[in-house]
Amino acid sequence: MKWITRSHVHVDRVACPWLITRFIDSDADFLFVPKSKVMEVAKNTGAIPFDSPGAELHHRENRCTFDAIIEDYELTDKALLRMAKIINAADTDNLDADPLAIGFEAIAIGFSLRYPNDLENIERQFEVYDALYAWCRLDVARSES
Repeated sequence: MKWITRSHVHVDRVACPWLITRFIDSDADFLFVPKSKVMEVAKNTGAIPFDSPGAELHHRENRCTFDAIIEDYELTDKALLRMAKIINAADTDNLDADPLAIGFEAIAIGFSLRYPNDLENIERQFEVYDALYAWCRLDVARSES
Protein backbone atom coordinates (compact mmCIF):
# COMPACT_ATOMS: atom_id res chain seq x y z
CA MET A 1 0.00 0.00 0.00
CA LYS A 2 0.96 3.62 -0.39
CA TRP A 3 1.07 5.89 2.63
CA ILE A 4 1.48 9.66 2.56
CA THR A 5 2.43 12.37 5.03
CA ARG A 6 4.01 15.78 5.30
CA SER A 7 7.58 16.27 4.19
CA HIS A 8 10.44 17.26 6.54
CA VAL A 9 10.03 14.29 8.86
CA HIS A 10 10.39 14.55 12.58
CA VAL A 11 9.65 12.16 15.47
CA ASP A 12 6.08 11.09 14.63
CA ARG A 13 6.66 11.04 10.86
CA VAL A 14 9.55 8.62 11.37
CA ALA A 15 7.92 6.58 14.13
CA CYS A 16 4.75 6.05 12.08
CA PRO A 17 6.48 4.66 8.98
CA TRP A 18 8.55 2.44 11.28
CA LEU A 19 5.38 1.20 12.99
CA ILE A 20 3.57 0.69 9.71
CA THR A 21 6.47 -1.22 8.17
CA ARG A 22 7.17 -3.38 11.20
CA PHE A 23 3.60 -4.17 12.32
CA ILE A 24 1.04 -3.36 9.59
CA ASP A 25 2.39 -3.29 6.03
CA SER A 26 5.86 -4.71 5.40
CA ASP A 27 5.69 -3.61 1.75
CA ALA A 28 4.62 -0.05 2.51
CA ASP A 29 5.58 2.68 0.06
CA PHE A 30 5.87 6.15 1.60
CA LEU A 31 5.28 9.49 -0.07
CA PHE A 32 6.31 12.80 1.48
CA VAL A 33 4.74 15.99 0.15
CA PRO A 34 4.17 19.56 1.36
CA LYS A 35 1.58 19.82 4.14
CA SER A 36 -0.87 21.64 1.86
CA LYS A 37 -0.81 18.79 -0.70
CA VAL A 38 -1.17 15.69 1.50
CA MET A 39 -4.92 15.19 1.19
CA GLU A 40 -4.99 16.08 -2.52
CA VAL A 41 -2.17 13.69 -3.41
CA ALA A 42 -3.72 11.01 -1.18
CA LYS A 43 -6.98 11.29 -3.09
CA ASN A 44 -5.21 11.18 -6.48
CA THR A 45 -2.94 8.24 -5.61
CA GLY A 46 -5.08 6.24 -3.20
CA ALA A 47 -2.37 6.58 -0.55
CA ILE A 48 -3.38 6.44 3.11
CA PRO A 49 -2.70 9.83 4.71
CA PHE A 50 -1.24 10.08 8.21
CA ASP A 51 0.10 12.73 10.58
CA SER A 52 -1.44 15.55 8.60
CA PRO A 53 -4.48 17.79 9.12
CA GLY A 54 -7.57 16.14 7.64
CA ALA A 55 -6.18 12.61 7.91
CA GLU A 56 -8.01 10.04 10.00
CA LEU A 57 -4.64 8.87 11.32
CA HIS A 58 -3.57 12.10 13.02
CA HIS A 59 -3.09 13.59 16.47
CA ARG A 60 -6.07 13.06 18.77
CA GLU A 61 -6.25 15.36 21.76
CA ASN A 62 -2.97 14.79 23.62
CA ARG A 63 -2.04 11.69 21.63
CA CYS A 64 0.21 11.67 18.58
CA THR A 65 -0.33 9.82 15.31
CA PHE A 66 1.79 6.89 16.50
CA ASP A 67 -0.81 6.41 19.26
CA ALA A 68 -3.67 6.71 16.75
CA ILE A 69 -2.20 3.98 14.55
CA ILE A 70 -1.71 1.68 17.54
CA GLU A 71 -5.33 2.29 18.53
CA ASP A 72 -6.88 1.93 15.07
CA TYR A 73 -4.90 -1.21 14.19
CA GLU A 74 -5.51 -2.69 17.66
CA LEU A 75 -1.84 -3.30 18.40
CA THR A 76 -1.35 -4.60 21.93
CA ASP A 77 2.34 -5.50 22.14
CA LYS A 78 3.45 -4.25 25.58
CA ALA A 79 6.87 -3.16 24.34
CA LEU A 80 5.20 -1.19 21.57
CA LEU A 81 2.94 0.50 24.12
CA ARG A 82 6.02 1.40 26.19
CA MET A 83 7.63 2.82 23.06
CA ALA A 84 4.49 4.86 22.38
CA LYS A 85 4.98 6.71 25.68
CA ILE A 86 8.44 7.80 24.55
CA ILE A 87 7.31 8.79 21.05
CA ASN A 88 4.32 10.69 22.38
CA ALA A 89 6.39 12.65 24.89
CA ALA A 90 8.99 13.52 22.25
CA ASP A 91 6.44 14.47 19.59
CA THR A 92 3.95 16.44 21.67
CA ASP A 93 6.48 18.74 23.37
CA ASN A 94 5.83 16.99 26.66
CA LEU A 95 9.46 16.03 27.13
CA ASP A 96 9.13 15.68 30.89
CA ALA A 97 6.60 12.85 30.50
CA ASP A 98 9.30 10.28 29.75
CA PRO A 99 13.03 10.42 30.55
CA LEU A 100 13.96 9.13 27.07
CA ALA A 101 11.89 11.71 25.17
CA ILE A 102 14.44 14.52 25.11
CA GLY A 103 17.04 12.19 23.66
CA PHE A 104 14.66 11.10 20.94
CA GLU A 105 13.87 14.72 20.12
CA ALA A 106 17.61 15.41 19.81
CA ILE A 107 18.09 12.36 17.58
CA ALA A 108 15.25 13.47 15.31
CA ILE A 109 16.73 16.94 14.91
CA GLY A 110 20.20 15.54 14.26
CA PHE A 111 19.00 13.13 11.59
CA SER A 112 16.99 15.89 9.90
CA LEU A 113 20.09 18.03 9.70
CA ARG A 114 22.22 15.19 8.35
CA TYR A 115 19.64 13.66 5.99
CA PRO A 116 17.18 16.22 4.59
CA ASN A 117 15.81 13.67 2.11
CA ASP A 118 12.82 12.15 3.91
CA LEU A 119 13.15 8.63 2.51
CA GLU A 120 16.84 8.47 3.36
CA ASN A 121 16.13 9.93 6.78
CA ILE A 122 13.54 7.30 7.73
CA GLU A 123 15.65 4.51 6.27
CA ARG A 124 18.58 5.49 8.45
CA GLN A 125 16.48 6.15 11.55
CA PHE A 126 14.67 2.81 11.40
CA GLU A 127 17.75 1.22 12.99
CA VAL A 128 17.40 3.62 15.91
CA TYR A 129 13.72 2.75 16.27
CA ASP A 130 14.53 -0.96 16.08
CA ALA A 131 17.01 -0.45 18.91
CA LEU A 132 14.48 1.53 20.96
CA TYR A 133 11.89 -1.21 20.46
CA ALA A 134 14.44 -3.82 21.61
CA TRP A 135 15.12 -1.75 24.72
CA CYS A 136 11.37 -1.42 25.34
CA ARG A 137 11.01 -5.20 25.16
CA LEU A 138 13.71 -5.51 27.82
CA ASP A 139 12.18 -2.75 29.93
CA VAL A 140 8.76 -4.44 29.86
CA ALA A 141 10.27 -7.83 30.70
CA ARG A 142 12.14 -6.34 33.67
CA SER A 143 9.03 -4.63 35.00
CA GLU A 144 7.02 -7.85 34.74
CA SER A 145 9.53 -9.98 36.66
